[in-house]
Order: sequence, then structure tokens, then C-alpha cells
Amino acid sequence: MIRLLVLCCAILFAQSSFSASAGQTAPNFKLPGIKTGNLMSLKSLRGKVVYLDFWASWCGPCRQSLPLLNELRKELRRKGFEVLAVNLDEEKADAKAFLKQFPVSYPVLLDPKGKVPQKYDLPGMPTSYLIDRKGKIRKVHVGFKKQDMSKIRKQVMSLL
Repeated sequence: MIRLLVLCCAILFAQSSFSASAGQTAPNFKLPGIKTGNLMSLKSLRGKVVYLDFWASWCGPCRQSLPLLNELRKELRRKGFEVLAVNLDEEKADAKAFLKQFPVSYPVLLDPKGKVPQKYDLPGMPTSYLIDRKGKIRKVHVGFKKQDMSKIRKQVMSLL
């Protein structure tokens, strides 16, 4: 019985160590940029407040979130804020077509095999992580509605 209890605790601990939640260090990754193909890591943005946004061309709420996040980034970039987008489309062409329609000036990385969402145990689409200057996750946003932006802005401002 004790062995079974220890085994169950070990399994639960192992599962929770893979999910990214508030208070934990954001799992690092390195992915190619959609424009240049150059690799970029999350860790390279340490020292900035980062809004890590997972999106895909088929994601309806992303049509609203990407342009609004672009505006927020333009406003707060000089204060040390960055948006980092990770696209999860299997086809690069789908992501590029979406970005033609909804252009952004922040970095967009490609993860067609979906390896990074596994590190974060992504609960749904879109999902975003607000990460402080030390690399700790402070907030997790699942889904998106236009009215979420005022809350997101306040959360970002509190970390700048």
C-alpha cells in the first residue's frame, strides 16, 4: 500500500513538473523566426517583460489578439516589454497568409511540430503567458476577448 501511494505521488509530481503555471520559471525553447529562419530563444529576452503568445491561423480569437498585442507592444516596448508569438500551424504558408492579413512587428516563431506547447502543457488556444524580467511566469491567459486587453495592460504595467 505504501509503495502504491509513493508511486502515485511520484506520478503526480512528474506530471505537474511539466506544466507551466504562475510562479514557475518559463520553460526555455529555441525556434526559427518566420521571416528570417534565424533561431531565437525565450531566454534571450531575459530582462524584459515578455508576453508569450501561442497562436494559429485557424484560431478565431487570434484575429483580435494579434493586432491588439501589436499596439500594446508599440506603446510599451521602450519600457522593456516584448511580445513573442509562437505559431503552431503545420504549414508555414498558413501562418504567413494570416500575418499578411493581420501584420505584427514583434517576433513570430514557428513550431509546426508543437514541441513547445508540450513543455507548457498548453490548456487551449489561444494561450499566453506573462513572464517577468527574471523569467518567471506571472499570469496565464487562456482564450481571448477584446475586453481582456485592459486587464492584460494593467498586468504588464505592474511588471515594468
